[in-house]
Amino acid sequence: MLTPGESSADYLTRHSGMQRVPSPRLEMFIKRDFLAQGECDALIALIEAEHRPSTIANHNGDDAFRTSETCDMDHEHPAVAALDAKLAQVSGIDPIYGERLQGQRYEVGQEFKAHTDYFEPDHADYQTYCAVSGQRTWTFMVYLNDVEAGGATRFKAIDKIVQPERGKLLAWNNRHADGALNAATLHHAMKVRKGRKYVITRWYRERPWG
Repeated sequence: MLTPGESSADYLTRHSGMQRVPSPRLEMFIKRDFLAQGECDALIALIEAEHRPSTIANHNGDDAFRTSETCDMDHEHPAVAALDAKLAQVSGIDPIYGERLQGQRYEVGQEFKAHTDYFEPDHADYQTYCAVSGQRTWTFMVYLNDVEAGGATRFKAIDKIVQPERGKLLAWNNRHADGALNAATLHHAMKVRKGRKYVITRWYRERPWG
């Protein structure tokens, strides 16, 4: 039985079509056709309607580090609520542990350079982002469209490149089995070379979000 706010490899792999990426260095899972085309199109329309330049928690002096655009999704919207429910079902994590769902939009040439999703405990803003809800635990991301060229997600530490495919779920645990932060989750949202890329992400926390 899962503890509150947690998922597990055993739970995830019970779902039909869920594949575990074969690596001893991190827990990563892929499920194709997690969302249908109509579901993806509805979420893309919401991102198109309201997006803004993306930001990073700790600016590192590189203004080109994250060049995508972001949309904070409205959880009252039926398409967003339906996705949130599907993520809760597949992950086993109560939605109260999740941050607000966030859409990302990448034009040609835009990227998010190699980064981890967790917050570095030694950074000045760590308490700002983690004092209430704790550290990020699991990342669940869904690609919303096929990209004509580029736009893959690269995990250099395990030599794994995940191509964007409409409706494909990519999930990983940001920690080791003992709870320590896992640097092997470093990943790069590579530049789109042709077309446009849309993804939507749900980050979960150690404690209820708030």
